[in-house]
Amino acid sequence: MIDFEPSEEQALIIETVRQFSENEIRPQCRVTDEAGKPDPAVLSAAHELGLVANALPEAFGGGGERSAMTGALIAEELGWGDMATALAILSPGLIGLPVADHGTQQIQNDVLPSLLGAQFAPGSLAIVEPRFDFDVFHPQLTAKRDGDEFVLDGVKCQVPWLEGTRHCLVIAAEEGHLAGFVVPTDAAGSTAEPERNLGLNGLPTVEFALSGVRVPASARLTASDDEIRALIDRGRIAVAAAALGGARAAFEASRDYAKERETFGQPIATRQAIAFKLADMAIEIDGARLLIWEAADAMDRGQDATRLTRLAADQTARITLEVADGAVQVFGGHGYIREYLPELHLRNLTGLASYETLALV
Repeated sequence: MIDFEPSEEQALIIETVRQFSENEIRPQCRVTDEAGKPDPAVLSAAHELGLVANALPEAFGGGGERSAMTGALIAEELGWGDMATALAILSPGLIGLPVADHGTQQIQNDVLPSLLGAQFAPGSLAIVEPRFDFDVFHPQLTAKRDGDEFVLDGVKCQVPWLEGTRHCLVIAAEEGHLAGFVVPTDAAGSTAEPERNLGLNGLPTVEFALSGVRVPASARLTASDDEIRALIDRGRIAVAAAALGGARAAFEASRDYAKERETFGQPIATRQAIAFKLADMAIEIDGARLLIWEAADAMDRGQDATRLTRLAADQTARITLEVADGAVQVFGGHGYIREYLPELHLRNLTGLASYETLALV
């Protein structure tokens, strides 16, 4: 029997995060987009809620409770507030969760305490590469063993890079296998060039180039190829869930506008073309959510979720763009100006198909 009802604890988490998004994130989303970075006060407030810390090990001060389903619920509510801010809030998990699961004791001691301290500390994960034939499972950035060290060479892009980022987890090819390496952001031989993108302006990203960067052997995660693939699956679920929240926000804004905006004495929501468009948007959002939940549930059960997460990510990328574009159309000329949010949602969701892992759950 399939049960779509969240547990009592999950329902409380949903309500808490929704209120936080409504009261703290949503009022700052336009400022965040214009400033090109999230509000530090919002990040600090989110850190106090323990949205990422709850999934990190108890030995370092975390909650020790990991659930992809709960993470997806949190990501959607944060994305409903603002997708860029949501990904910034979840960024500590980009390095914290993989290190907690597969890091050496030395790396855990170096990375995890700062993520669980009194102040918000961001994390970063480098997977995407700037080439048209990029394959997430066959990176061109290489790692070669040299005694007690590894030498990294290659370039990554779309790397989240918030102020205060100390380490970046870099996914590389090592002798035909996938491998992850914890690299200091100021490592000798590395450069970080800020990117200018169409959307998600509130989440600073860089092109991270590594030329002969040396890291100790202890910086390598112990994860196997399959475990790295599972890491990527978690990222796809998180990004899809946050994007779904953004699409839901776009839909709700257009629905409310259609009820208020009148032409010829009647709300435009009563016009068949508008009513059908809004209905289609709602149906697509609910359908994508079920795919995300199915993938998250499979992951929590320890099953191979690669196919399900790929389906969820692809479907979400398609429908969120359609919903955001539909919201702009419902708003008409108002949807094109920055006084209203649909143009922001459209820009944030346009590049979703090219995102891989900007968050983990």
